[in-house]
Amino acid sequence: MSDREQPPGAIPAEPNASEEAHDVLAAEQFAMPAPQAALPHGPLRLPPEPNPSDEPHDVLAAEEFAMPAPPPHVAFASSPAPAPRPSRRRLGALAAGLGAALAAVLHRRRRRG
Repeated sequence: MSDREQPPGAIPAEPNASEEAHDVLAAEQFAMPAPQAALPHGPLRLPPEPNPSDEPHDVLAAEEFAMPAPPPHVAFASSPAPAPRPSRRRLGALAAGLGAALAAVLHRRRRRG
């Protein structure tokens, strides 16, 4: 057989087959440096403050633009009432109904089978 002839059902050879890698992942192409395996032992030394000053310079927006308090006559909404718990009577009725339905299904299967 020549290179062009293949047995029926065989997978054709790749037309651009070569030994060189051609599908390279971006993660392999542009690798990031690995982080340090562990922090060095001893105290951690932070860089010095860029603008050393005793005055506060990082002010939270909540402190800078405080919301005014509501007037004293405004009533706050109370927490929502808890959902009513089902009574034991309802749970018993539900269990009895499910039991009756299961018994009817089993009875019907026995009559058919």
